[in-house]
Amino acid sequence: MAVELMGIRKESAGPFLQSVKRKIMKVLVFYVNSFGYEPKVKNVEHAPEPGGGQVIEDAILAFIQVEESDEEKDIKSREKKLVNHLKWTARKNDAVNVILHSFAHLSESKASFEFTKELFNAAQDRLENGGYVVHQTPFGYFLDLKIDAPGASLARIWASL
Repeated sequence: MAVELMGIRKESAGPFLQSVKRKIMKVLVFYVNSFGYEPKVKNVEHAPEPGGGQVIEDAILAFIQVEESDEEKDIKSREKKLVNHLKWTARKNDAVNVILHSFAHLSESKASFEFTKELFNAAQDRLENGGYVVHQTPFGYFLDLKIDAPGASLARIWASL
């Protein structure tokens, strides 16, 4: 018996149906003229103290949702996909500053705090080795954000990695 999803028969959908079922890392990237944050409310008990806020100019701002299923994969493969996407976006926008922001609001599924932090640190190392200046927003805090993003063609890019 054939199953239909959004008008596509299962036997002809193949990889499409698999990608609908599978939860993978989501990334929403903005090119920003300026991005500022100020830590406000701690929402993860064991989160380290964040220090003060920061303002970063001329940067790629990546809102990253690491999925629970990403933990089943090799962290190096997840890091490579993320870094390649961020480098491509940075090149398209002539930016050397990259901001990694854990944003657990792009899906119902989320990876552990520890896995996400490990992935971000590995991505930061690889990006810095490639000549980028990398910033991470504080983990485990709600932040006040100020975003100045232009309305350019490649200033906003969504990806499932």
